[in-house]
Amino acid sequence: MIPDLTRSAAILIALLLTFLTATVDRAAAPRRLAFERDGGVWVAGIDGSAPKMIARGQVPEISPDGARLAYNTVQAVGQPAHRQLAIVDLAAGTTTILERIPSTNVMAPRWSSDGLRLLFDYYVDNDRRIGVVNTDGTGFTGVLDTQRPHRNYWSATWAADGRSLFAQDLESLYRLDLAGNVLKQWRIEQIVPRGGMSGDVRFAAAPDGRTLLMDVEMSEQERRGWDGPPPAIWLFDLASETSKRLTAPSLYAWNCAWLDAPDSILFISQTRAETTPSIYRMTTNGQGADRRLLVRNARTPSASR
Repeated sequence: MIPDLTRSAAILIALLLTFLTATVDRAAAPRRLAFERDGGVWVAGIDGSAPKMIARGQVPEISPDGARLAYNTVQAVGQPAHRQLAIVDLAAGTTTILERIPSTNVMAPRWSSDGLRLLFDYYVDNDRRIGVVNTDGTGFTGVLDTQRPHRNYWSATWAADGRSLFAQDLESLYRLDLAGNVLKQWRIEQIVPRGGMSGDVRFAAAPDGRTLLMDVEMSEQERRGWDGPPPAIWLFDLASETSKRLTAPSLYAWNCAWLDAPDSILFISQTRAETTPSIYRMTTNGQGADRRLLVRNARTPSASR
């Protein structure tokens, strides 16, 4: 009896130690920064150190736990558009292509907060759609498939609840459920004075569900040599339905992402003297005066938690 108890206790202790070790390892895992550069997707330390190219591709996003990288592949030069979603396990170095999505043009994955699903854009007969899929490639759902007439939305990103999303149609900002029903609508011109949006702007919802980061194209005098409206980053308070400009007019900033909500963000910016943008971090109350350079020649940043 005593030896059996000793053996059982030893097994229990071993299992407990394994669990505690795994927990410590996860807690100690370094935070990561992901970005796009020169046709490739990259990861680096959260401060931009030790950058490493992972694959050829576009629009990378690091998973909330920093263990995986999602992005869309790109076709060879001169070939018809053919893009798929891919997920890289950064520790194992393995890549999974999500092949069950019914489109040959899929792009811009965004992780759900639990790391179990991806929100993305895809095309069907030249119509831009929004889709959701499990990260193992199963469970594809077209968010707007039941909506008639079909309308195009851009800038899709998860809301904090994981059951809805934010998107825009160039005139209004929307909160939609995963069936495409409009839960809330705000006219862009009313929430962002002298601001507008195009298909290139990016949103990022705060994990606490209170605010939404937004790229905005401003109706302001552009600097010499700049092509297009000056870009700025705004913060939209969902409860009060009021917005606040986070970047000064002199700072051209876009590709917003949360670094440490609600206090600090990532973005890209390009000075008059630069030919490519770079990634910066800053607090949400400094108008960019406290910005710090993280990675040169890079875009579409995202950070693990």
